[in-house]
Amino acid sequence: MEELKDLAPKASIEAVEFLQSIEPEELQLCLFVDSLVTISDTGRELGEFTITIQQATYHDEDCYLIHANSHGCIDDIPCGTSIMAYVSKRLETLEQHHHEYVKIKDHPLDRKSYMVREEDQLVVNKIVTEGQDEKRHAFTFPWSSVEGFISEASNLLMLRILAKRKAVPENMVFLSFDTETNLCTSTFKELGSRNQTVGREVMEVFGIERAIHSEKDLPTMWHFFFLFDGHLASRVQIGSPVTMKLIQMPLLKEKEEEEQKPVFEKKPLIWEEDMHLYSKYLDRKEELKANHTTYVRHHPELKAIMADFLQFLLLRKPEDVFTFAADYFAPFSSQKHLETSFQMSNKANPLMKNN
Repeated sequence: MEELKDLAPKASIEAVEFLQSIEPEELQLCLFVDSLVTISDTGRELGEFTITIQQATYHDEDCYLIHANSHGCIDDIPCGTSIMAYVSKRLETLEQHHHEYVKIKDHPLDRKSYMVREEDQLVVNKIVTEGQDEKRHAFTFPWSSVEGFISEASNLLMLRILAKRKAVPENMVFLSFDTETNLCTSTFKELGSRNQTVGREVMEVFGIERAIHSEKDLPTMWHFFFLFDGHLASRVQIGSPVTMKLIQMPLLKEKEEEEQKPVFEKKPLIWEEDMHLYSKYLDRKEELKANHTTYVRHHPELKAIMADFLQFLLLRKPEDVFTFAADYFAPFSSQKHLETSFQMSNKANPLMKNN
């Protein structure tokens, strides 16, 4: 594993101060779902894009679970991106899984990366598969050297905060990774306000430009426009033929609603032999149900993980589901490095070799 010690790029003081200025109340107002449609320059719907941000716990630390999915077809070529990450209240990335694919016939491209904070280091494992060629890379970055680092997941949360503030401070220079996992700078700039039609309504939206400045390639830029409450209204990568747009107004939310406790209705019971025993049985049953519900609510990552797993399971249709599941979930183990996934399904499904 290669340790990178001399990191030339640095985050600006303004960027670090911005991260330190984030209040818990702001983060609570960013917990919602965005759902957009991917549209070509001719108006054709090509796919969908969703972002979900929820409260979660990571190794006993209160944090946020961020899950983003983009799937569709461009020029009849299936492609997509999936991000799932735990992000701290200071937008530090505690763990992130990032998967990108382009299913070009006879030459598919697949990129997987796994990022995790381990004590005083940021560890990154990466697998890039082009056709039958697979390359693996591993990097470590001293945690003290990546102050002001913004991952793809934490970027989604930060954009919501900036949108709700309706202001982007000057000289917002963060650290980020380019496509080759080289550390570089990432900047944000205010684009002002404009009108956008959402459904049947014309809404005022606030624009933010994000750019990644790679030292080995041209800058990559995106334009984001948001509703006043932080919901994403549109997203476009400069130079791309597609745009992601909000086509239906979401439920606008200004404050976090208190969660209501479940109420279980009492039903008449008839048990002639032992009413006391039956009552204890019901109490225990409801206690277990409440415990299970609480556990699922405290671990929203379960739904995100299972959604991704089922999606790839149905896409690959492996003969040996058990081996496929073992390969798929292997990277989630904190005791292991990123393993090769889906090998058995590729062998069992000859159609995948031609995609």
